[in-house]
Amino acid sequence: MKFNGIFIKTAVLLLLNIVSINIAFAQVPTLKSDSGQTLPDTLLFRMQRAQAAITEINAANKDGYNTLTARQTLKDIRQNVQPIKEDLDIKERIIEPKILSNYQLILKTSQENLQDIQDKLSKESNNLQRMSKEIVQLSKDSVLMIKADDTTAKNLYKSQLLDIKLRLQNAGKLTTANLDTTSKLLAEVSATNLELTELQVDISDRMRTSGRSALRKESPYIWSAPVENKGEDLGELLSSSIRGQNKILGYFINSTWDNRILVILFGVAFFLWVFLNYRKANKPDVRESLGALEFKYISAIPVIPALIVMLIITPLFEPDSPSLYIEIISFALLILLTIDFWKKLPAKQLRRWLYIVGLYILVMAVTATVHHAIFVRLLLIAVNIASLYIGYKFYQKLKEINFKKGFIKPVLYVFFYLNIIAIFLNVFGRISLAKIDSVTAIVGLTQVIGLAIFIQILTDALELQIKISSSNGGLFSRLDVAKTRQSFQRMLSVIAVILWLLVFFINLNVAGGVFSFVHQVLVKERVFGTLKFTLGNVLFFVVIIYVSNILQKNIGVLFGEKSIGYANNQVEHKSSKLTLFRLVIVMLGLLLAFTASGIPMDRLTVVLGALSVGIGLGMQNIVNNFVSGVILVFEKPFEIGDFIEIADKKGKIQDIGIRSSKMLTQYGSQVIIPNGDLLSNRLVNWTQGASYVKSEMIFKVNMATDLNALSKILEDLIDQTDHTVKNLPPEILINNITADAVEIKILIWVTSVYIEPAFKSKLLADLLQRFTDAQIKVM
Repeated sequence: MKFNGIFIKTAVLLLLNIVSINIAFAQVPTLKSDSGQTLPDTLLFRMQRAQAAITEINAANKDGYNTLTARQTLKDIRQNVQPIKEDLDIKERIIEPKILSNYQLILKTSQENLQDIQDKLSKESNNLQRMSKEIVQLSKDSVLMIKADDTTAKNLYKSQLLDIKLRLQNAGKLTTANLDTTSKLLAEVSATNLELTELQVDISDRMRTSGRSALRKESPYIWSAPVENKGEDLGELLSSSIRGQNKILGYFINSTWDNRILVILFGVAFFLWVFLNYRKANKPDVRESLGALEFKYISAIPVIPALIVMLIITPLFEPDSPSLYIEIISFALLILLTIDFWKKLPAKQLRRWLYIVGLYILVMAVTATVHHAIFVRLLLIAVNIASLYIGYKFYQKLKEINFKKGFIKPVLYVFFYLNIIAIFLNVFGRISLAKIDSVTAIVGLTQVIGLAIFIQILTDALELQIKISSSNGGLFSRLDVAKTRQSFQRMLSVIAVILWLLVFFINLNVAGGVFSFVHQVLVKERVFGTLKFTLGNVLFFVVIIYVSNILQKNIGVLFGEKSIGYANNQVEHKSSKLTLFRLVIVMLGLLLAFTASGIPMDRLTVVLGALSVGIGLGMQNIVNNFVSGVILVFEKPFEIGDFIEIADKKGKIQDIGIRSSKMLTQYGSQVIIPNGDLLSNRLVNWTQGASYVKSEMIFKVNMATDLNALSKILEDLIDQTDHTVKNLPPEILINNITADAVEIKILIWVTSVYIEPAFKSKLLADLLQRFTDAQIKVM
């Protein structure tokens, strides 16, 4: 029994050992299967990721990074800046302020271009660094690596892994090369930008001291001036001056071509406006109503007027233009004006104009060649004296010129002043300032003449439009033509003053300083208590409120609204929706104005909360009228054109405003009634349902009068009279009896309330004649 127990235990242990060995061997294939499945999945994912990254990198490298374009732009900028750098390196040289301003303009534009290049290169550099980092990570990925003694499933992808490795190496080399190129170019751009900044600082310093430098004597007094300038003649001085300005002018023209496109579009639009209006005016039916068109400054094919308008408005689109550009524009304007004047002006006036053109050419030539020698300085003085003489003659003949004297006279005073100052500056050795004043004087004179023609051209074009529009019932047929002309000319006068001042400041080389001062005044933050604001925001606020007010007042013109009157004795109803439009415009204007003012909405809420107290105490009537106006629009107890009666006033409603409404009485007076009174008081609308009205007439006749015969006369006469409602018979009543008379009342329905007074007058006149014939005595 003991042996059997030992045997049984041994057998059980042996059996357990065999089972455990079988389980272990059964698990080995399972582990191999799991590992073999996991490895290909991970490897395929990494391979796909690497191939996608390589494709993206190669595509980016193939497209390039615009380094050639950036390098060429950088080269052009350096070439443009190099003459400026060489000129500024001569510390002892005094450079004219206008040349410094032009240099500043070139550097400003160059820095803007450099900033664009730098932004693009920085973006490309960051992109290249990201791709380079991704290549390094993929190259170090152990899953994508394969060894010679590797026995895993990677051997199945060996050729693909080697291909990926090779492609990664090539992409890495190309990316590194592009990154080096971009980084070097970025460093060059940064260095050039730093150089330009230093040049800007140098120019700013020179501009800051240019006033003192200009006032400093740069040449000997005229009595000590040398006879000649050694080594230079007039031709060399003129050619060197032109060469020096050509670089600035060419750069400006190339960098501001988009502004000239706007000017050209404006000129084309003006040409088409006048040209198409002339075509309409030449149609037989329109020509018969308009008659002959006689305009002095526009024609059926307005090429010259369109070019004049384009040249005049050019400084408005290019306020940063150099003075040489303005001088060329002014000369081109002189040529066009001469062509335009050739057949229009009398011989004497044309000769005076040619004197001014010749003087302009002479001033430009002399100021370009003036140096220290006494001969050319005396020549400049002679030109200034000739300018004073021609200006004086021009002043004497102002009465013969059909221009606004309010424009010409102030400019002539400035012209005289600048020429006199130029003479003194020349005598005491301040040649640069003398040249600037001489050029500014003649350009200012020619510019104001061009602006006067500009106003006349646009005024003629407006007159043509008014004639065409009036003949076909267009927009201008609904406007007050006299008021429109006045407003248009006032607007053109403001534009003309702005243009003249702009050209004046550019020629004096103070435009940049003036613009900077105005900009600083407008954008400087100011504090009022806890409220922060700028004058620019306040200006925007005022302008938006003003424009909103003008628009809401004249919105009716756009909808064909006409004035209400008593001319046709007819009922005229007009929609009161215009009041709603006005309300919307005012509300939008207020919201835009407060938004433009820069006041935070939370502060605005506090301000409105504080104002509400004042509104509740002192502005109750205003708020009441405002709310009443809104209620009148929606409730419509009357409309524009209705004949109403309120208190002791009767008349037609001309307008329903936001705060008050206007009534036109039959006596021609206009009564302004607050909307609150219209809503709260007893109001009679005579024309809302029907316009007819019951008219009452009372008179007395003698006691001996035959009342039946009287009634017959009245009925016949009323039936024969016009403007009575035929289906509503008159009522003839005995109103009262006295000792010697009978009072008769007649109630008659009249077709329109507007003709009641005229109807009564005619009926009474007819009654008087009939009573006389019938020997009826009226008491």
